Amino acid sequence: MWKWIRKGMLGLLAFVMIVMAVGYVYQRVGLRQDRKAYQPVGKLYEISGHKMHLYTAGEGDTTVVMASGWGTSSPYASFYPLYAGLVSHTKIAVYDRFGYGFSDVSGIPRNVNTITDEMHELFQKSELKPPYILVGHSLGSLEVIRYAQRFPDEVKAILLEEGGSPEFYSTNPEMIYVSTIANVLRQVGVARLLTHTSTFLKGTAPGVPETIKEMDRMAVAAKLGNRDMADERRQMNKNAAIVLEAKKTLSIPLIVLTADGFGKLNMDSAWRDSQAVLPAWSTLGKQIIVKDADHYIHNFQPDFMVSEILKLVER
Repeated sequence: MWKWIRKGMLGLLAFVMIVMAVGYVYQRVGLRQDRKAYQPVGKLYEISGHKMHLYTAGEGDTTVVMASGWGTSSPYASFYPLYAGLVSHTKIAVYDRFGYGFSDVSGIPRNVNTITDEMHELFQKSELKPPYILVGHSLGSLEVIRYAQRFPDEVKAILLEEGGSPEFYSTNPEMIYVSTIANVLRQVGVARLLTHTSTFLKGTAPGVPETIKEMDRMAVAAKLGNRDMADERRQMNKNAAIVLEAKKTLSIPLIVLTADGFGKLNMDSAWRDSQAVLPAWSTLGKQIIVKDADHYIHNFQPDFMVSEILKLVER
């Protein structure tokens, strides 16, 4: 009996290895095919010896700068519903941290001070002049708060879109395995395959052009779970602690947008409570519960977000 079990196990292992090998080849061929189409939409700047991407559009004295959350492979594609509504009213900028979008995978430790140094250098080299309204989604909240701490004269306001508080991220499990799994899925072509399913596009805002959707697919297939993304996750608790150590009540508008999760917000009391106290980081803090929305509010309620950001622009 054990002989048959052993043979079965060896057969299963051989099958898995063959599938992974086929997937690996599928991924390599796909990357080569994508290379011609996956070209920067903005400009690349040399930062710390690597190329960092910045997309800008529109005109105005104030620039709305968008910082993506962890794992959002293409910030440019993700934020499309938001900047499409803003660009006729103000100047906008979407930057790709290292490991995201059209930027290089750098291998530089993702310490929040390093990230904000890179942001500052990018804005200077690109001549993106302040004042800025920093829009931070999810884990992007840490870098926008830290940027305001370090360069207060450049920041006019902050809007956090489902952005976690430093207190929340300082104790929240880093779950490094998520990055490892994502990386394996990308390397063996599973992530690429999944981008062609209807599940991948679930929650995408209506009216997003097919070219933007295709760009998002290619970014996931090329970047998901890379070492820079993984290190961001690994450094999350430490980065939150850095922001907490420098805590000083801000004196600029701080808008905290919290999705109601389609009525499920109260099911996660830790997140709900941390969001409720986050506005206290500023004397001008305010929380807004956004109905009929999930974590990517800009996909569900882009017009509402545009309206809130323009109020900050006009202040």
